[in-house]
Amino acid sequence: MAVRQPVFKPYNQQQILAIPPTLEELIPKGHPVRTVNEIINKLDIEPLLKAYHIKGSSSYHPQLLLKVLVYGYVTNIYSSRKLAAACRESVYFMWLSSMSYPDHNTINRFRGVRLKHALRSVFEDVVKLLADEGVLSIEQINTDGTKIEANANKYTFVWKKSIQNNKEKIKKQLTEIWQYAQQIALDEDRMPEPPDLSTIDSEKVNAVVEKLNEKLAGKDNVDKKVRAKLSYITRNFPSNMVKYEQQEAILGSRNSYSKTDPDATFMRMKEDHMLNGQLKPGYNVQISTSNQFIVNYTIHHNPTDTSTLSAHIAQHEASFGAAPKTLTADAGYGSEENYTLLEQKHITPFVKYGMFDREQNETQGSKYPFAAGKLYYNQEKDCYICPMGQIMNYIGESQNKTSTGFVQTAKRYQAQNCANCPLNGACHKSKGNRIIEINENLKRQKKRAHELLNSEEGIQRRKKRCYDVESVFANIKQNHGVRRFMLRGKEKVAIEWGLLAIAQNIRKKAA
Repeated sequence: MAVRQPVFKPYNQQQILAIPPTLEELIPKGHPVRTVNEIINKLDIEPLLKAYHIKGSSSYHPQLLLKVLVYGYVTNIYSSRKLAAACRESVYFMWLSSMSYPDHNTINRFRGVRLKHALRSVFEDVVKLLADEGVLSIEQINTDGTKIEANANKYTFVWKKSIQNNKEKIKKQLTEIWQYAQQIALDEDRMPEPPDLSTIDSEKVNAVVEKLNEKLAGKDNVDKKVRAKLSYITRNFPSNMVKYEQQEAILGSRNSYSKTDPDATFMRMKEDHMLNGQLKPGYNVQISTSNQFIVNYTIHHNPTDTSTLSAHIAQHEASFGAAPKTLTADAGYGSEENYTLLEQKHITPFVKYGMFDREQNETQGSKYPFAAGKLYYNQEKDCYICPMGQIMNYIGESQNKTSTGFVQTAKRYQAQNCANCPLNGACHKSKGNRIIEINENLKRQKKRAHELLNSEEGIQRRKKRCYDVESVFANIKQNHGVRRFMLRGKEKVAIEWGLLAIAQNIRKKAA
């Protein structure tokens, strides 16, 4: 009986094809690479062409390199070396590049240099194309932010507080040694009064050190420890002051930066499974979305979302010629400054404020019966009534300037006699009579926000915001592995995030 043998399909690596298949035939219809090719072919690449010199050797076409980069970000290939390898190994990249093989230096230079001034216009053109197709709205947006770690060493940091402490030590030591010099100086060579060291700079420190050396250098009665201390001060203080001034210039209004990426600020990032905050250098990325498409993005140094909205709205206006009509955001943006900005721009604010969620829960709200917002206000007499029925009269106004320069004004009201009140200690913790501060403008803005958020439209927008803007961040960070930027410096980080935003929009369109 014959033994049956397995049957295999023909396999011959040397087989010659009479009509070899083209790359076009190897790309399936509806594949995301076709979406990338189609969208980029429609874009105006004139801003990209301006980044090239007329003289010199020939270059790879910017449209080719843009397609390779964008498709790389669509498929989670971010390294320039891996992109260069893909142009030789992947049929999709070969089709996009028309069998051209740019090396990793060319790709990296295109991304870091050529795209510096042109990527924003490329992103805007993609958004406008999608808006014309009706898949997104430029006027109705959801805004949120996230922190992404910078490509920087988390142990090479500079803190503003540390610089201030070191400068205080310099002031103290210079003052002490100046006073010592006054004590031992001869009558005919008496030291002048100590210089004003309330504020110091490198020039003032240099002048003080030179004067101290002039007066103490030739004296025989100077203590050895003081002489050694003066020697240390002469060697270190002037150079240290120059270094501190340079660091303060880099810091600006920030509290910290990383030495390996001076544009990165140390921020608390909740990235472990217990959501414990870890201080790492990073950037605050703000985006606006519509139907999970990214409409606008900005990169910020400051870790809080509150102070980013003004620049974010300004970028939206610069990109599309007008501010959005509505904006939906969480309580991180609910400040008087932001509400005022939205009013001035005629943007309908579906923006929560700090206590909105607590106020929605009546059981939690009842735990704070003595809050200033719960006190009865007599509009005719312009006074408040405390929980025990005392009149709290108007005593003036107070002003507070935020870190961004916005001035907040509050009216102050004070109770008459809290000393013998049975609620003293429960009603308030201050030693004297209770004083409350009422920000009338913010109170009005919160009332309007509360009405908008609890309207039928507001409830729908609140529900949609969670799965619209937050899911975009989740998709980019979790599904596409963007936990840390590859490039350094704010300009290059903006390029990197711009490519991620374009890739997100094309993935969504292809889906």
